[in-house]
Order: sequence, then structure tokens, then C-alpha cells
Amino acid sequence: MIARSTLALGFLIVGMGMMALPANAAEATKQPNFVFFLVDDLGWADLSCYGSTFHESPHIDALAASGIQFNQAYAACPVCSPTRASILTGRHPVRVDITDWIPGNRGTGKFLQVEDRDDLALEEVTFAEVLKGAGYQTFFAGKWHLGDEGHYPTDQGFDSNIGGNHAGSPPGGYYAPWKNPTLTAKKDGEYLTERLTEESIHFLDTRDQAKPFLLYLSYYNVHAPITPYEKRVDHFRDKAEATIKGKTPTIVEHDGISRARQDDPAYASMIAAVDQSVGDVLAKLDELKLADNTVVCFFSDNGGLCTLKRPGPTSNLPLRSGKGWLYEGGVRSPMIVRAPGVTKAGLVSEVPVVSTDFFPTILELAGLPLQPKLHADGQSLVALLDGEGEQPQRALYWHYPHYHGSTWTPGASIRDGDWKLIEFYEFDQVELYNLASDPGEQHDLSKSQPEKTAQLREKLRAWQKEMNAKMPQPNPQYKPTAK
Repeated sequence: MIARSTLALGFLIVGMGMMALPANAAEATKQPNFVFFLVDDLGWADLSCYGSTFHESPHIDALAASGIQFNQAYAACPVCSPTRASILTGRHPVRVDITDWIPGNRGTGKFLQVEDRDDLALEEVTFAEVLKGAGYQTFFAGKWHLGDEGHYPTDQGFDSNIGGNHAGSPPGGYYAPWKNPTLTAKKDGEYLTERLTEESIHFLDTRDQAKPFLLYLSYYNVHAPITPYEKRVDHFRDKAEATIKGKTPTIVEHDGISRARQDDPAYASMIAAVDQSVGDVLAKLDELKLADNTVVCFFSDNGGLCTLKRPGPTSNLPLRSGKGWLYEGGVRSPMIVRAPGVTKAGLVSEVPVVSTDFFPTILELAGLPLQPKLHADGQSLVALLDGEGEQPQRALYWHYPHYHGSTWTPGASIRDGDWKLIEFYEFDQVELYNLASDPGEQHDLSKSQPEKTAQLREKLRAWQKEMNAKMPQPNPQYKPTAK
């Protein structure tokens, strides 16, 4: 069990200038292991424990019931690469200069494309590097999407890399023969998620038992191309036929269209594949008697894909819109943490937290000193994990000055307390919502609350200036389209 006295001991050892490296297997048990599940494009409402009645996630639901479920957890960006960087570094996407998915959408409109990095700079320090320096084994499997060769997981603190490369969607698809440069298929028809799970379990079976470990399993699921998981899709086709009536409803969202019901059997089967994988890894922890000393984190890199020129594969209702958008459906993510001896089973937190918080939280749980100069935009959440502590209130910021295939146009937003403001640069428009009374962002209060609107706009601009955020510049070739 991970006791708070262990955390204090870790700080004391480091403070005395001693390296807290385990000398043998018994010593290693004093430091917790970490398993981090990161799902791609999984929506806030996509799991049963978050309210889905069509999708099924019994293993993830059980994980939530055994730990703490965060209902207001946020990705630092509504698309993947920036959030992935924020998790690993504890730094805002603006700070690491990755503000769009890599390599990004090259479309323009009223503004020119804002250029950012196509990889995570090697100068950035990840929590994998810090854990490795403290004696941890570090294993990575799955989607990386933070740079090509020379900027792979093994260049950022991981001992191994199974399947991670520059690609955002699975190279060659989900079924072998795929074309993944860092993962060779064993046989035709092999399913990618099953293979990544097998590799993760193999690591648990063959790891150096004298060392604590970090296992980072980063799924390609449920990213497009939406591909049925053949072992489960018939179940969801039958379920859809038996329980769902009528054409899928839609919602107009600016220039896009949002799906307004979860009813896609192929997408549901992809979630089921992730759920089975989580269950298999957790069962292996139980089998190896590691569960009582292993912290488990579960997160998604952004909201579910909901809004496109046509409806996306999922719905994030009651939240608005989805991936690519700064509405809640685009940035709110499912998040679960189980830290034995720290978390109490079945807790649900409504405290707003963000992806940059993982780095300092993991350090504190490992008994290592916090390094605020590294994880500059994150706060440790350890005080929240037992349901009794409090977190200092802070404003959260999003800066997404890019065009996206979801029909999003450049903008930024701020959440301060229950208030959320979104700026749409393309339309020279601002929207204000009170999330306490209107989590679905249906009632724009910018006109009725001019003082609050002005206050939050100024606070957002001051933050952008302080962070040297790159702002979109006017496109001299732009010609407005008459509507």
C-alpha cells in the first residue's frame, strides 16, 4: 500500500542528498509503480461510468469504482499532440510550442496558419525521464505523435518503444498487415490494440523485479479510421437494432454538424476493445500481486469526435460539440486515478483539473520532490485523492489559434471559477457561459454580463501576452464569402 509516510520518507531521503534507488525487490516495493492508460479521442460521455447507455466499459467502470473519478478533468488542448505533450511535461502547449496536432491543418481563412513545432523538443523534460533518473524502468507502447526518429519515446525517458512514431492514426490501419515502423505484425489479421496489450503484459511478466516501473499504454483507439473490432461489433449492431429507433439526430454547430446520439456500433466496439485491454492489464497486476503498490491513471487526450461537416462517430451530450472545439465537449475528458493507500474507493470529484497536473501528481506519489520549474503549469492533485483535501482555485486557459477539420476556426478560452469565456477570432465574436448552471453552454451571457465578459477577456489576453502565445495574423488573400 502507498502510504503518505512513504511520500514523506522519499522527500527526506532526497533532502539528505541520498539517491532513493531500490537495492532489491523488497526495497522496490517501497516505491509505487505506475500504469498510465491514455486513450485517443475518447469522449467525456463515452464510458458507462460517465453516463453512456450504448457503449459498455465494465472494466474501466470497475477501475473508477476502486479509485477516484474526476468529472471536470480537462485536456490542455482540444486535439491530441498538444495534450500529449502537456501530460508528459506538465507544461502548457503554448509553453512547449505545440499548439496543434502534428503536423497540423494547413488550411487558412481570415487568418494565416500559425506555425508551431512538429516534435517535442529534446530539451523538454518528461516525467518518464525523472522517474528513470530515480531508478524506474520505463515502458512505452502505442501512439506517440510527438515527433519522428530522433524524437521518439526512447529519446524522452522511455527504455523501450513499442509502436510509437510520428503518426496520429495507426499506420496501415488497425489490422495487420499494418505499416507501423516501430511494430512488426506477428500475423495477418492481428488487431493492434490486442498486440499492444500483449506487449504490455509481457513487460510486466519480464520486468526487472528489483526496480519500480512506469508502464505507459497509449492506445490508437478510438481515433479514425473508425474500424470495427470484429470480436465485439456484432453485439453492438444487435444492441442498436433492438434499442435505437429512428435516424441519428444532429445539431448544427456553426459551420459543422454534431452527432446528437451515441449509436455507432463500430465506434462502440473500439471502446470495448480498450475496455478489455484495461481489464487484461489490471488482471495481470492482480496476478503478479502488484495491484496494491501500483498507481493507475486513465485519461483521454481530448473530447470525442462529434462535429464535422457531417456528424462524427460519437456524441458528448450533455456537453457541447467535441474534438477540435473549445466548448466543453472538446476539452473535457474522462479521468480516473487509483492510488492504493491514498485514494478512497468510489470517490467522485467535481474539482476542475487539467492534463498538466499528472506530472507533479506522479512525482509526489513516487515520493520525489516536486520540480515546479519543469511542470510549470501543473499542480499536484494528491491532496484531492482521498476526498478530504482541497485544491487552490486557479484559472484554466486554452489557446487554439488553428483551423481544424472539425470546422473549428482560430480562438482561445478561459475558465475562471464557474465562468467560461470563448473567443472566436474568425467571427470577431465572444461567448460567455456559467458552467455551474449551464454545463452544456447553451446560454451565452456575454451581452447580459458585459463586466464579467470584459474582465475575462482581459485576463485571457494578459495570460497570452505573458506566455508569448503566437496569435493568428491576418490573411492578405482572404475574401469573405457572402452568406
